[in-house]
Amino acid sequence: MTKLSVNINKIATLRNSRGGNNPDLLKTAQDCERFGAQGITVHPRPDERHIRYQDVFDLKGSINEELNIEGNCQEDKFVALVLANKPAQVTLVPDALGQITSNHGWDTIANKQYLQDITGKFKEAGIRVSIFVDPIPEMVEGAALTGTDRIELYTEAYASAYHQDREAAIAPYIQAAEVASKVGLGLNAGHDLDLHNLRYFAENIPGLLEVSIGHALICDALYLGLENTIQQYLRQLSAI
Repeated sequence: MTKLSVNINKIATLRNSRGGNNPDLLKTAQDCERFGAQGITVHPRPDERHIRYQDVFDLKGSINEELNIEGNCQEDKFVALVLANKPAQVTLVPDALGQITSNHGWDTIANKQYLQDITGKFKEAGIRVSIFVDPIPEMVEGAALTGTDRIELYTEAYASAYHQDREAAIAPYIQAAEVASKVGLGLNAGHDLDLHNLRYFAENIPGLLEVSIGHALICDALYLGLENTIQQYLRQLSAI
């Protein structure tokens, strides 16, 4: 079964909007685990507008499932944060400073040497590495040359086109997944996956190990409740 890692950035955004500690980020993460999530994802950014750097230290000692820290590894502060906490996984994302949300994958060919160096640094610390990529075979092949353990397919294009033509929308992702399998990479996916499009994606992507879902899941939880929502996402994955 594909694992569900819940991204709790939006919980931190709500907390930060009023100061204080409501909602309680650590309790929410623990409840996500209790409700069935197999991982917790955070994406700290330099302005700390949602996840704060201290949150990562607090989470590391408070959760039992895998912690996935994603973010811009070109920032020294991010690298230091990951090395200090040694999460199960770090996901390398090519965010620009001040970017609202991730919107593209790495050019693994142009950045091969850099990605080799940073991947090696994290792997030496015993941290599994995943590189955020677009569903382009050449980028997947390039990722394999960096020494990364996994890639995370950026799924916004799939989600945007799903309701118009889901077969056409998923075709590049199937091809990318097949290439990943051929070159020996583990496969994650994330961005705009939701209760409408998740099952079809997971049914058709071979070797999918993990999905990271935050925004849609938290939006659904406003109407359905957090426990019910997590259970519904898990059912989309377990029905395969």
